[in-house]
Amino acid sequence: MTRKGYSIGDVSTATGVNIETVRYYERIELLPKPDRTSGGNRQYNYDQLKRLAFIKRCRELGFSIEEIRSLLAMTDSKTQTCAEVNKLTTTHLSKVKDKILDLQRMGNLLETMVAQCSCGDVPECPIVDTLLEI
Repeated sequence: MTRKGYSIGDVSTATGVNIETVRYYERIELLPKPDRTSGGNRQYNYDQLKRLAFIKRCRELGFSIEEIRSLLAMTDSKTQTCAEVNKLTTTHLSKVKDKILDLQRMGNLLETMVAQCSCGDVPECPIVDTLLEI
């Protein structure tokens, strides 16, 4: 990586974000468009590299694109308060906990269905019967 800037390959390697995903984040304006070399290649600066790492970490934590956009807007405006960031994160945490509960219910139901199946050689199957219930 050069002192002047980072190529798209450099930022991809440094952050673990796929090159096409980097371009996507530019298109949807989460990541500012980088300067271009005289040959037309993208040249990212350190702040853009940090921003991309921030976006990736948010995605790993399950934040939606719009939630990330809100977090970035708060950060970019330099007027955000910790309370505002906390509120957004607390709301997201609540959604994650709800999803976990839903997944646990689904897991329990699937375990029950599998336990009822004899894996026999007959066309009747309790799993299919359960799925067909109205």
